[in-house]
Amino acid sequence: MILQIPPALNWLQKDERGRDWLRELSARVARCVEKWGLRLEPPYQQSFVSIVFPAMLRDGSPGVLKIQWPHIESEHEEEALRLWNGNGAVQLFGFDPAEHALLLERCEPGDHLSAARPEQALEIFIDLLPRLWVPAAQPFRTLADECNLWQEQLPMDWERAGRPFETALLDAALEAMNCLSSEPGAQVLLHQDLHGDNVLRATREPWLAIDPKPLAGERELSLAPIIRGYEFGHGRTEAIYRLDKLSTALQLDRERCRLWALTQTLAWGFAGAMVYDKHVETARWLWQA
Repeated sequence: MILQIPPALNWLQKDERGRDWLRELSARVARCVEKWGLRLEPPYQQSFVSIVFPAMLRDGSPGVLKIQWPHIESEHEEEALRLWNGNGAVQLFGFDPAEHALLLERCEPGDHLSAARPEQALEIFIDLLPRLWVPAAQPFRTLADECNLWQEQLPMDWERAGRPFETALLDAALEAMNCLSSEPGAQVLLHQDLHGDNVLRATREPWLAIDPKPLAGERELSLAPIIRGYEFGHGRTEAIYRLDKLSTALQLDRERCRLWALTQTLAWGFAGAMVYDKHVETARWLWQA
């Protein structure tokens, strides 16, 4: 099989470590194929940080081979999947730490929740999230540590991008981080990137979560990617509606949900010197909510 790298991974060519990883990728894939006795199809084209292949397992059943680009947010993905044990998330069939490779359950038919009607999608999130909130500690990074990184990085990103939004919004996010650092709630396993494209229609269960970026922290952070979910309508009314509906239905602290959504959205609003305008708009709506 000649490995065709999805165009979405071309950004790795800009970095020496990324170029090395891409050069080694064919050999990594070959070793995984041999180890697990796989037959691979061409990789999914929407893979942005890992390369992911539909696969047929040794016993003829469907699966997925995922080889991660090693980065901080991918740490302990396999541990999160083990802890969930298929309850609301895809099952882990195998893990090779040397290759950063996971062998996973395949979701079929695999439709993205982002294509569902917004109200239907919110009901699915309301059902799914409590099942993912299992007690968690080591080896997962903590939300508090992640927040400390945001506090350090956000002002630098803001300066590097040419101060792309008002100082008052930056100050509001930093103040929110200070507020959130005090009296955190019970520590559970968080999927901090649970947006509509990371929930797939499946056979074993109607919908399953994929691609966790796991943290141990308070439940309120979980709503951030859903609140800013452009796929369910990008506007102040829609974002605040999602905040109110989800925090009420899940019996969460609305103010902490609002502040976590504000801070994560702004912290995740940069890619180098590029700024995601929709993230900034959403953060501004949440600041004023």
